Amino acid sequence: MAQATQEFGEWPLKRLMTEVCGSGHKSADDLTRAQATEAFERILADEPDPTTLGAFWLANRWKRNTPEELGAYVDVMCDRVEYAEPDADPVDCGANYDGKGRTAILGVAAGAVAAAAGTPVVVHSGDRVPTQKQDAYKHVLDELGVHTELTPRDSADMVDETGFGFYYQPAFNPAIDELFERRDMMGVRTFVNTIETLANPAGASIHLGSFYHLAFAKKVVDTFVESEFHDLDRVLMFQGMEGYDDVRPGYTKVAEWDAAGDDAGSDGASFDDFEIETAEYGMDLEEADLAVDDVAAESAAITEEILAGERDGAFADAVAVNAALRIYAREDADSIEEGLEAARAAIDDGSAREVLEALRDF
Repeated sequence: MAQATQEFGEWPLKRLMTEVCGSGHKSADDLTRAQATEAFERILADEPDPTTLGAFWLANRWKRNTPEELGAYVDVMCDRVEYAEPDADPVDCGANYDGKGRTAILGVAAGAVAAAAGTPVVVHSGDRVPTQKQDAYKHVLDELGVHTELTPRDSADMVDETGFGFYYQPAFNPAIDELFERRDMMGVRTFVNTIETLANPAGASIHLGSFYHLAFAKKVVDTFVESEFHDLDRVLMFQGMEGYDDVRPGYTKVAEWDAAGDDAGSDGASFDDFEIETAEYGMDLEEADLAVDDVAAESAAITEEILAGERDGAFADAVAVNAALRIYAREDADSIEEGLEAARAAIDDGSAREVLEALRDF
C-alpha cells in the first residue's frame, strides 16, 4: 500500500470511505476534484480490492455525485479514450449503454434520417453493459448487417462517408470496458454508467442525451462545464423512454443549453427547459404503442421498413420526431417543426434508405 500511496497520492479508496464519503447519504462529504481524480485513477489501475471498490461505488450512489466529482471522473476516463474525429461535426448520441428491454430502439433509424437530411450523427455503445445488459445501438446495427466492431478511425471514416457513425466502446474506451466484471458484480448502476455516455469519442461539439428528471439534465450540463477535457457548444436532452435517447410520447420536457461564452452551466441564462406535446408533431401515441418483444431484431426490422418508406404509423412518426430533435440539436433547423419537415422529406425522397445502404457497404 505504501507503494500505491507514493504512486497515486494520499487518498486510497478506504481512506476516502472512512474520512469523506462513506458515512451515509445524509452525513457524507463530497470529494474534491483532486480526490475524485485520484480515486478513479486507482480504480482504472485495478488498485482497490473488490470489497473496497464496491463500497466506494455504493457510497457514491447513496450520496449522489456532484458535477465536480463527475467532471473529474470524466476527465480521467477521457485521458484514456482513443479519439478519432471525423471531418464532419456530428451530433453525439450516447444513450444508456445498458440498453432497452421493452420498447424499440429508434435512434438508428432517427440517426440515418437526420444524416440523410444533412445532420451527421454519431452513436456509441458497448455490448451487454451492466447492469441491465440489454439491447443497445450495437445490437440493432448488427441485426441490420452493419459492421460495428470498428477501430475509432474507421468509425470516423464511417461518419464522413455515410453521415452516420458507430463507435464501439471496447475499441475507443478500453479502460472502461475492462471494468465489466467488477461492474457486473455490483448489481446496481454506478457513476460509470453516467460517465461512459459522456465519452464523446468523435469529439463532437453537440451532445444529445436523455433524462428521467430535469435535475439530471442540469447535472450533465454542469458536468460538461466542470470537465477540463470537454468544450461543448451545445447540449440538448429530453425525457427518454427507458432512459434512452428516444423521446417519450406525450407531455415531454426538453432541456437546452448553449455555451455561448457562458460558463455558468445550468444556472446561466443559456440553459432553458420547455415542454412539448409530441402529438403536436404527429407523434400521437402511447409508449405501449412502441413496445416490442425482441428489441434488437424488431428494432432492426422497423428501421429498415421505415427507411425504405414501407411503413407508416406509430413507429414512423416516432422516428421522424426523434430525427427532428437531432436536426434541431445541431441547429440545422431553427425549430423542431422545421426539423420534422426535413426528416419526413429525407424518408420520402429515398435518401434515408441510401444512408442505410451506405452503412451496409462500409
